[in-house]
Amino acid sequence: MRPSAGSFPFTDHNGTVWLAFQDFGDRSRDRVVVCVHGMTRNGRDFDRLAIAMAKDYRVIEVDVVGRGRSGWLADKTEYNYPTYLKHMDAFFQYRGLEECDFVGTSMGGLIGMMLAAREESPIRRLILNDVGPVISGEALSRLGTRVGEDPRFKNLQEAAEYFKEVYADFGIPDDLAWSDLTLHSAIRQENGTYALHYDPAIGDVFTEEMPDVKLWDVWDKVRCPTLVLRGEHSDILTRETAERMTRSGPKAELVEFPGVGHAPSLMTEEQIKVVHDWLRSFDEEAEEDAVADAG
Repeated sequence: MRPSAGSFPFTDHNGTVWLAFQDFGDRSRDRVVVCVHGMTRNGRDFDRLAIAMAKDYRVIEVDVVGRGRSGWLADKTEYNYPTYLKHMDAFFQYRGLEECDFVGTSMGGLIGMMLAAREESPIRRLILNDVGPVISGEALSRLGTRVGEDPRFKNLQEAAEYFKEVYADFGIPDDLAWSDLTLHSAIRQENGTYALHYDPAIGDVFTEEMPDVKLWDVWDKVRCPTLVLRGEHSDILTRETAERMTRSGPKAELVEFPGVGHAPSLMTEEQIKVVHDWLRSFDEEAEEDAVADAG
């Protein structure tokens, strides 16, 4: 299955930037799942998940500004969450989405959490992939050592070797998945070399000593059903934070995937099944209630 690629212009004080997305599944479906990626990634990370769920849902992968097919900001200081939230609001309006289910990995999960915390949130059900209300400054500084790098690769093989080192904790399941990740994560330059498919300026916010992120006040405002996914070896979402998330706010369900760190790829059959089955459980319950009411 090939996605339908789209984009739309967003204009504000920072000028006009084109924001990209990919659609999987029947556009007429009223059950929509929006997927948003991590800091240095892009929407195509969710291809396997989208293909598996397309028989039940319309799945839309978003490329956050500065990543993938989306444009780069002229004012680099605007790579921040207020900007990302404005863009998501514009995306919902552009696609005519009044409500959706939301799958967010790392940075994408924080975007989803902030959207879900609103009083009139479009988020119906929320899945957070390896992120929560607390991230240590030490873990952020570790991430920051590579975010904003601007290496050049002679060919895609060199790029693949780089990605296999950088994303070793993802638990990419097979060679085909690594090949797809490489193709979507590297972009060919005019001189024939390859670069990372994001604006290096997204890393400007990182410093050697990052403060801890603490968003329990945001988390406590989330009311929708929530599933938290955690990589066993993750230092971005600690087990302590994940377990507290099951007792506070929306009292999330928690699933931990063994043998991976930050962040689970959502490319394995096991991980995809967890996401798909959890979302389907609500729809099946609603369908049963509708039958009972009709009877």
